[in-house]
Amino acid sequence: MHARTATVILLGLAGITAWSWRGVPPHPDGRPPAHELLAAGGTKPSTLIVDFRDDITDQALAARGYLDEPISRFSAKDRLYRLRFRTPQDAEDAARRLRADPMVESVDYDVPVSLFPEDWTPNAPPVDAPECTRDAPSGETDSGFPNDPCFRYQWHLRQVGLPAAWKLGQGRGVVVAVIDTGVSRVPDLQGTRFVPGFNFVADNDKTNDDHGHGTHVAGTIAQSTNNARGVAGIAFRAAIMPLKVLNSQGSGSMAAIAQAIRFAADHDANVINLSLGGPFPVTPVRRAIEYAHRKGVVVVAAAGNDGRGRVSYPARYPDVIAVAATQWDETTTFYSNWGQEIDIAAPGGNMRVDQDGDGKPDGVLQNTILPGSAGSGYLWFMGTSMAAPHVAGIAALVVGAGVTRPDAVQAVLVDTARKPRPVSSASGRRIDDHYGAGIADAGAALRKARGSRGAASLGLGAALGLLGLGGVRRRERLGGARTWAFAGALVLGASGLFLLPWLGAPAWLADSPIGSGALASLAFLLGPTGQGNPLLWSAFLPVAAVALLYGVRRLRPTLAGLAFGVAGALLFAACAYTADIHFVPDILDRAWLAVNALLATGLGALLLRK
Repeated sequence: MHARTATVILLGLAGITAWSWRGVPPHPDGRPPAHELLAAGGTKPSTLIVDFRDDITDQALAARGYLDEPISRFSAKDRLYRLRFRTPQDAEDAARRLRADPMVESVDYDVPVSLFPEDWTPNAPPVDAPECTRDAPSGETDSGFPNDPCFRYQWHLRQVGLPAAWKLGQGRGVVVAVIDTGVSRVPDLQGTRFVPGFNFVADNDKTNDDHGHGTHVAGTIAQSTNNARGVAGIAFRAAIMPLKVLNSQGSGSMAAIAQAIRFAADHDANVINLSLGGPFPVTPVRRAIEYAHRKGVVVVAAAGNDGRGRVSYPARYPDVIAVAATQWDETTTFYSNWGQEIDIAAPGGNMRVDQDGDGKPDGVLQNTILPGSAGSGYLWFMGTSMAAPHVAGIAALVVGAGVTRPDAVQAVLVDTARKPRPVSSASGRRIDDHYGAGIADAGAALRKARGSRGAASLGLGAALGLLGLGGVRRRERLGGARTWAFAGALVLGASGLFLLPWLGAPAWLADSPIGSGALASLAFLLGPTGQGNPLLWSAFLPVAAVALLYGVRRLRPTLAGLAFGVAGALLFAACAYTADIHFVPDILDRAWLAVNALLATGLGALLLRK
């Protein structure tokens, strides 16, 4: 009876899991040819970006007769170079010859990239510093959390479901790469963790912001929070990786962006934010995004601020979560681009209005450097550049909750997006082209990532455990304390105490390893190296525990429970396709997880018979 019941439960849970965690099909690229975009832009550059094959030798490069200018110190590894010519015609002639060269992978015009219009000009005076260091008025925060005094002006964080979502996760152990103008440690980023980045403008390790845009973006993602100062950030336990690709004027090169994306993917970033772009496709950027996606990195980009129906690059590419901008009343803003490539919307602000009536412009408020000075302040910016980091921050929360595969993260964001109030459109355009799936919702995303995952993993682990118990002869079945040890270990192995947030536990406890299950807990403790670690996401944990403790007979029920719990977590990851396993080809990820779930199940059954 136990075996038949468990089998029915197991098949049902697996089917529900696979359906509810279905993937999101990539949005169509639909990009026009490069020459059409160049003509539309009214420019003919005289500089090329040439991506040579990785196996080309220095001698073969020199034999081509061009002066290959490195983009950065990583050019020799990536074989990505800039070639300058006197005239556009010379560049066009060289491009034609290079495209016929078998040692060349791609040739593109090195068109400049810059911040979008509207993004970086603060059209309102900063909030007075003393105002952002006083205690918040009573009732302005949720049970006193966070205690940042200017959180009351951050309507945009409340629009995406904060602070309630912080009870479910805070992004601990996740690294977010900010590819922008650099990031400076302003006062309200002092408590935020940073990991080493790189300056692709000056080709050195100094990643300070000399503009203000990148620091503002980083603040939305991970501003130091609940520190009785200033404002809050979304994934404030996450780490920031600053990658500077834009200069003090907010402009730079697509080639540098391509190398920054690869740098982030090679240095354990989990999420990349790209609050920049332009109308031109550039092959090395597209390939860098594909490379990052294959390595398990979530890429988020701003749709652009032209107020037209054409999403900018790189947001337009597949494998990128393209973000449109909303304002306080949840309508999309006057400047936000739209189109079928839009995946989701998030607050970008509109500083021309004060819809919430707080006497302040409805921009996005963060602590950043003051343009043209050495000081810092609390400034309102607006733009899809401000919307994208809201989604990047929520993606970091989802990754921190144990969902690491980029497509699975996108599926969580899209499936849980909140539908905005109906908006009429005089032009008759579909609202979905403006919002994508809807407005990003951190609380709903974390409830799916933690609650659904926890319940399904525990259900699958329990079903496997019942199958194992069903094969044990009656006189050998567990009883008393051994039953409780078996059940407790199964729960900790499968899901941990995932219901803690719903039971009113403090946020720090609910977001701790005890609330996530054995595998997610170890990933949390190991940091970025634990996300998708093939040794961790396998039967290794119960095997190692058995190797160490098998000689202690009274612990065998506990070890069996752990094995069945881990098997449930692995089976869930296989059915839902949530984990990207490093060093394992994507096509084999599910097989890896399923085989290891089977091994853990067999180990648990064997232990029950001993």
